[in-house]
Amino acid sequence: MSFPNSPGSVPSHPLAPYGWDDAWADIFAPYAEQGLLPGRVVRVDRGLCDVVTPAGTLRADTAFVVPRDPMRIVCTGDWVAVDPDGDPQFVRALLPRRTAFVRSTSSQRSEGQVLATNIDHIVICVSLAVELDLGRLERFLALAMSATAGAALLGDGTSSAGHEAQPLVLLTKADLVPDGTTLSHLVQDIERIAPGVQVLPVSSATGEGVDVFGAIVGSGTSVLLGTSGAGKSTLANTLLGADVMHVQEAREVDGKGRHTTTTRNLLVLPGGGVLIDTPGLRGVGLWDAQAGVGQVFSEIEDLARQCRFHDCGHEAEPGCAVLGAIEDGSLAERRLDSYRKLLRENHRIAAKTDARLRSETLREWKRRGAEGREAMAMKRGRTR
Repeated sequence: MSFPNSPGSVPSHPLAPYGWDDAWADIFAPYAEQGLLPGRVVRVDRGLCDVVTPAGTLRADTAFVVPRDPMRIVCTGDWVAVDPDGDPQFVRALLPRRTAFVRSTSSQRSEGQVLATNIDHIVICVSLAVELDLGRLERFLALAMSATAGAALLGDGTSSAGHEAQPLVLLTKADLVPDGTTLSHLVQDIERIAPGVQVLPVSSATGEGVDVFGAIVGSGTSVLLGTSGAGKSTLANTLLGADVMHVQEAREVDGKGRHTTTTRNLLVLPGGGVLIDTPGLRGVGLWDAQAGVGQVFSEIEDLARQCRFHDCGHEAEPGCAVLGAIEDGSLAERRLDSYRKLLRENHRIAAKTDARLRSETLREWKRRGAEGREAMAMKRGRTR
């Protein structure tokens, strides 16, 4: 095998099970000429990452690609170029990302956190052991659909088109709802708030729906998202056919689990496809999710276009089609409240982000100005 200098046939390539294809080979070609190895990040931990390469799995340092922008930090799912001769090995470049799932951090800096990259399926796991929280699910869906609606965040800060990640809602622990009619109603409730998104009940205990889910994630890369106790790691073990991911019992009082998965792990499934298991998410703050909010609440946005006034706030304006739908019962008031809440949050995050970027740009201008003045002063001193 002549790789990496000549990629050869992708299906026989050692990274093919991890998602390597001709497009990645083309992007990597300039790095291959430098003698670097391609690799996919399977785990990140404190500035170091495990990278699977044609030469095996390497522990690599990310010091050479640490950016000022936290959105471009090396993440599980990334494709990278690794220096195979270093001691230790270093990640030398981050390849452009096709897709990325991003949420806002809990910090006061209004920054985004990339949870997984280069994904084809965003699997939102919802446990049927607890009461459905439709508002939380709408929030997850808005973020998931934002990853499909907008351009993907790339390693070099540019954008990519032509790649989409498909959302999927997985109702886990379906065996806890033995009544088929009740389960069917739960599925219908979620389908109403998730337009165009497949909703699939599954049970790792009985095997219900697991074959269907396995077929969906049997190609491409899928990421499992959800709160602790949603059964993500148990489901991953079921698909893997082995107890690879550690699991703990959920608390009986509220059905919540402990954070037994503490890092994001990329796993190759024996039936094909790649799975990224993630820790349970306590919070899912919106990040640049206006397009996703519009898709999740598409019926409200369709109604808004029928309002008498184009800038209708749907509060008390005459001829408001949205309020008319609430009055005739075709739109739930809870749905409108959730829509307003997510839009306000997204606008607030966007405003804070713009302010932070302006502040950072101003600081950078001031720094460059000071350096320029210092250089001129030194030059004048030498010419005297």
